[in-house]
Amino acid sequence: MATASSIPSTTLPIASSKRRRIAILTSGGDAPGMNGVVRAVIRMSIHCGSEAYAVHEGYEGLVQGGDLIKRMHWEDVRGWLSRGGTLIGSARSMSFMTREGRLKGAKNLVLRGIDALIVCGGDGSLTGADIFRAEWPGLLEELVQKKELTASDTDAYKHLNIVGVLGSIDNDMATTDATVGCYSSLTRICEAVDEVFDTAASHQRGFVVEVMGRHCGWLALMSAISTGADWLFIPEMPPRDGWEDDMCDIISNNRKRGKRRTIVIVAEGAQDKSLNRITSDAVKDILSNRLKLDTRVTVLGHTQRGGPACAYDRWLATLQGVEAVRAVLEATPASPSPIITIRENKIERASLVEAVRLTKSVATAINAQDFEKAISLRDAEFKAYHRAYINTATPHHRRLLIPENKRMRIAIIHVGAPAGGMNPATRAAVAYSRARGHTPVAIYNGFPGLCRHHADKPLGSVREVTWLEADAWVNEGGSEIGTNRGLPSEDMPQTANCFEIYKFDALFIIGGFEAFTAASQLRKAREQYPVFKIPIVVLPATISNNVPGTEYSLGSDTCLNALVNFCDVIRQSASSSRRRVFVIETQGGRSGYIATMAGLSIGAFAVYIPEEGIDIKTLARDIECLRHNFATDRGASHAGKIILRNETASSTYTTQFIADMIKEEARGRFESRAAVPGHFQQGGKPSPMDRIRAHRMAIKCIEHFESFWGVSPDDIAANPQSSAVIGVKGSEVIFSPMSGPEGLEETDTDWVYRRPKNEFWMSLHGLVDTLSGRTRDHQDGVFQMSEEEGWGKEMPRDTCHD
Repeated sequence: MATASSIPSTTLPIASSKRRRIAILTSGGDAPGMNGVVRAVIRMSIHCGSEAYAVHEGYEGLVQGGDLIKRMHWEDVRGWLSRGGTLIGSARSMSFMTREGRLKGAKNLVLRGIDALIVCGGDGSLTGADIFRAEWPGLLEELVQKKELTASDTDAYKHLNIVGVLGSIDNDMATTDATVGCYSSLTRICEAVDEVFDTAASHQRGFVVEVMGRHCGWLALMSAISTGADWLFIPEMPPRDGWEDDMCDIISNNRKRGKRRTIVIVAEGAQDKSLNRITSDAVKDILSNRLKLDTRVTVLGHTQRGGPACAYDRWLATLQGVEAVRAVLEATPASPSPIITIRENKIERASLVEAVRLTKSVATAINAQDFEKAISLRDAEFKAYHRAYINTATPHHRRLLIPENKRMRIAIIHVGAPAGGMNPATRAAVAYSRARGHTPVAIYNGFPGLCRHHADKPLGSVREVTWLEADAWVNEGGSEIGTNRGLPSEDMPQTANCFEIYKFDALFIIGGFEAFTAASQLRKAREQYPVFKIPIVVLPATISNNVPGTEYSLGSDTCLNALVNFCDVIRQSASSSRRRVFVIETQGGRSGYIATMAGLSIGAFAVYIPEEGIDIKTLARDIECLRHNFATDRGASHAGKIILRNETASSTYTTQFIADMIKEEARGRFESRAAVPGHFQQGGKPSPMDRIRAHRMAIKCIEHFESFWGVSPDDIAANPQSSAVIGVKGSEVIFSPMSGPEGLEETDTDWVYRRPKNEFWMSLHGLVDTLSGRTRDHQDGVFQMSEEEGWGKEMPRDTCHD
């Protein structure tokens, strides 16, 4: 099938010929974010005029029926986004693997009038779903023959629509970049490894960390990149014979350079080329005996599954749950069963049968010792990530070196506010540049630092970065080389003079909208200052995610995690007091991205963004909505509310003003408070997503610079790609030129409001209202109330529900 769909944006019910009954179950190993999928499916189903059901305890609940198949209402899933595991339960059902068990499951669905099933799980769970759908007509026929059902009972249920949502911490499913839960698990691993950094360095110890992944090395690979591990073992890419010597050689060389800690990541399914298992204890013994390292083993186990979902898994679960309901309502009897996937930033649908087949082919290829095929069956970037890791983890390998006459002096500068991912990107650029033989030169403290350079001092503002110095930046937040908002236009002649002094061959700018502006200024100054006729690339890094040319900026995921954690704590206070509203101010400049995505991730009541602004009518409607909500609730449930307001949404309606207005109009029925997390939103250590994407994109940028070797300055200046932005667009990572007919400066930059003209996430803003129950029809001026809550008619503007 493999048909793509845009990210869901509906806020109105989808037409249907009959009132559908949609059930959801979670199966297989639990994963953080599964509750977010269930919440989205339940609320979107109700919003679209369908009845929603939850099948508890996975397929076993389908077989047992009874109270394990329950109708779900809007309030039943309140607060589920922040809960770990799966609240409707999961179990590995042996009975469903038999035809007799599937007969019982079919009967239970028909008796409840359920004709659509959404399954959240891994490849085993989705395999069971596909078998169930394929057998469905035969199962109904057999039930009629056995007189357990009549023909009239089954007439309306000839076809069962099944949609799969990928929930698994292993991220082992083909056709998708990520499964719900994988980044939360990766976060747990990175937190654990980060915690041992200090003790490892203090005692010059080695740590062997075993992570989950029997058949898939995604967690191991990404955690190795995120933590700067010295060595890695994954099932898809076994080490060559004699790996013991290779590992000891790499670690010894790193120690000789001054590295005090040693980290080795081992996937639980690691093996050599002969399929002999490589255990963490065996690796520990090699390090202890051969290198005389004081080595410890840490097996993380099921801690990798626990805890609340990270921000990425929350909004991914929400968007995929919404898309799953849309897929059900759009399905026809001839439609093949889809699974909901994500490629880069794009939600898509793919064939369930094909995805399961490709996934199972990986294990078959590994068992057949066809490891090249195994790794090729992973997502397109898996092999590239592995190669990038090897290239930066073995920087002294001579095969990576290029001839001396092709080596470049690559300047690295941070511009704008600090953002998580700046340091990991710089580290990756330094490591890869060193491996290739280039000279990485850091410009400290941005363009003002460059212009204030002290060439006569050994530690001036412009100096080479050593491998050892940068290696420690793998998990550091902020900017170790310093960053500010200064632009080259503040002193263009001196900037050009410094470029001439230091003989830069390429400029790597990491930062936000100021970095984009700086690149634009340097490009435009090329005619006057030929020294700027070098390749220039901007790697977007800003919590605001407002750089043209990309849908993702380094630091935005770290910011979302910090903001979501803050809101979770605030919600606990709001829910404990039962009758409290918190108005939380988010950063983001004049872009509402952070507020909107955080709103999806925490289940905010409302989100105010600068793109829409705030007016008195909106506030009045929302206050009336809150009044009705609290009056209906009567303190019986955890009814605390959160409203997110972007810092520039309005100059008049400030965060405190809105909180005071709500408090005044509440008339003592409930309370309101304002909260401003401020620079807490920049986060501490970068999130794993920001680390691995920084690693991947930084290396691509260095390779981009290499493509200009041997090109004359005038030809470089004439090439639109010589000044470009690397970014995620749809399902691809591309370099977008800044100049030319299709250049970002002319086509996609709102210079006044410092953001892209086309903000992809704006289509998601309505979903916050949809899933909070704040849906409104602007044309006829009424709130649309759901029959599910007992209201079967349109309500006047002064009422609504959540």
